[in-house]
Amino acid sequence: MVDVSEKPATARRAVAEAFVSVEQETLTAIIDGQVGKGDVLTVAEMAGVMGGKRTAELIPLCHPIPLTDLVVEITPERSTGGLRIRATAATVAPTGVEMEALTAASIAALTVYDMVKGVDRAAHIREVRLLEKSGGKSGEWLRREPEAAAADAPTDPKRRSFRRRASG
Repeated sequence: MVDVSEKPATARRAVAEAFVSVEQETLTAIIDGQVGKGDVLTVAEMAGVMGGKRTAELIPLCHPIPLTDLVVEITPERSTGGLRIRATAATVAPTGVEMEALTAASIAALTVYDMVKGVDRAAHIREVRLLEKSGGKSGEWLRREPEAAAADAPTDPKRRSFRRRASG
């Protein structure tokens, strides 16, 4: 683990997402509450919260931190053929809360997959990623969409598709 004992405790927040692609029939069954294993949205949201709270037990070098908030929201998207999972985690601690948000989104996605795998063999998890974080010495960080990043990156192929805003 990294020693964070000299870092001040500050308010920190992170937002992560995952996407679970499913067939349209499966999406309809999820929305209508007709999946055999139960209410997919409620179960997956709760599983995500439970997983986020146990991040330090699941990832060997993560610091156990006190969460002040952890919300998992799942939105069905017919146009993209799946479920968008968004996890927001917050703390007041000397280290960030990104791993808790990513874990919550991942566990929620795995729960969706588990609940639909019997009826949708094509279901798959994709796009598990950090969207934003704030707090601490590095300030705010926002992921940018690839189109916006490409417009800002004329020649540097190593430039990443995000931007950092200093807090002030």
